[in-house]
Amino acid sequence: MTLLEPHNLPFLIGFCLLALLIGSQLAGLGDIIGGDTDLTIEADLDGSDGLAASGMGEALATLLGLGRVPLLIWLACLFFVFSTLGVIGQSIAASLAGSPLPASLAALAAAIAAFPLNGLLVRPLGALVPQDETSAVGLDSLVRRDATIQIGTAKAGSPARAKVIDRHGQPHFVMVEPHDESDALREGDTVLLVRREGHVFYGMRLESPLLGPE
Repeated sequence: MTLLEPHNLPFLIGFCLLALLIGSQLAGLGDIIGGDTDLTIEADLDGSDGLAASGMGEALATLLGLGRVPLLIWLACLFFVFSTLGVIGQSIAASLAGSPLPASLAALAAAIAAFPLNGLLVRPLGALVPQDETSAVGLDSLVRRDATIQIGTAKAGSPARAKVIDRHGQPHFVMVEPHDESDALREGDTVLLVRREGHVFYGMRLESPLLGPE
């Protein structure tokens, strides 16, 4: 059984795509194809439905391993897992049933198994791939997240340093000004980042519902 046989055509294509990705990296074209791609699965919705969609998106991203490694590496691993599973599956089917599965059925089965298996593969691989915290996620993905003022008092025109956690659980330190120009955000305050202008974020103070008015 070889890759050139018709029932292995989907997996031959998978290996060819893998070779194309590797070749593009060697040729220095990785950045053009997607080396800086930021995979953001968060939904841009308001209200409880938006929160639910965001939670489901993050759960799906975790299952598939999205964001653990750069997009090109994730795709290369997926093509490798898909094609390898397919070829092995066809070999097993031929041994047990006397003939391999139809190409379309084999490709569907391999794809269903490849996505979760690829997620398992890239998780430990992500620890080996150097990550640049400033480019691991886009700055816009930090908007609508909670941040804590770390140092100083944030006033209009005078930002303070704040800590915000991204969707991967990684901390980022950003400069924050109050969204309301008459407000002041002090050290220890928790704020909701509502917008960004350049490298400065604007936040609204989050008040605890358990606290009454002073």
